[in-house]
Amino acid sequence: MLLPFLAAFVIGLVCSPAGVTGAFLLLPFQLSVLGVTTPVANSTNLLYNIISIPGGVYNFWRERRFLHHLAIALVLGYMPGVYIGSLVRVNFLGDVKTFKVFVALVLLYLGIRLIFSKSRRIEGEMKVLKASPIRVEFSFAESRFSFNPLAVALASFFIGIVASAYGVGGGALMAPILVSLFGLPIKAIAGANLVGTFTSSVFGIISYTALGYPPDLENGIAMGLGGALGIFTGSKLQGRIEERKLRILLSILIIGISAKYLLEFQI
Repeated sequence: MLLPFLAAFVIGLVCSPAGVTGAFLLLPFQLSVLGVTTPVANSTNLLYNIISIPGGVYNFWRERRFLHHLAIALVLGYMPGVYIGSLVRVNFLGDVKTFKVFVALVLLYLGIRLIFSKSRRIEGEMKVLKASPIRVEFSFAESRFSFNPLAVALASFFIGIVASAYGVGGGALMAPILVSLFGLPIKAIAGANLVGTFTSSVFGIISYTALGYPPDLENGIAMGLGGALGIFTGSKLQGRIEERKLRILLSILIIGISAKYLLEFQI
């Protein structure tokens, strides 16, 4: 239990100042260090999310920076997508070499995104102005934004498939789509994105358990507690670390792991 706890603590500590939970790095840790290559690694990784996320959601709710219309749209798309993703993992990515290639491609995308993403710390109050099944309009930091809930649900459906097959909740994959494709500010979507990640993780564990791959409770709880402590500590140190340099270092690490898995496949 100590090794998973320490690994999750370090990952959470290093990743949280860069704005990510680090769950995507715990899967390679399980594959290469713990030697867990079955879909149990996926469900265990999702358990990490369930334990480490609630504190962050509570903070957004308390600060009234929680867009529940967006959260509902994300969850509605994630639910069927996550189940399909678990079926893909069990039936088509069962071979460890094939799965590592899939992991490598997802990591490559995340590593490149970390390098080129920019963090804009816009502060302000958020208020929903209009809401319907096809359009939600809200104000944030004295600006108006809008999105189509049906389009968001469709996007989260496809992200849910990829995220569940990988073993993460989908937040790290969905955030750039909400920001770049839908034009929403990162500060406004963060709380809803966390709820979507938490909910998809719950459904993911249910799906994998139903398919005969329940999480390893001992490792999952240890990683969840370590990650929660690491994320909390990292958030306190955020102002003392230059975020841009940290993102580049993380990107090098992530792309390095991706390259390692791709080279293993060639060998």
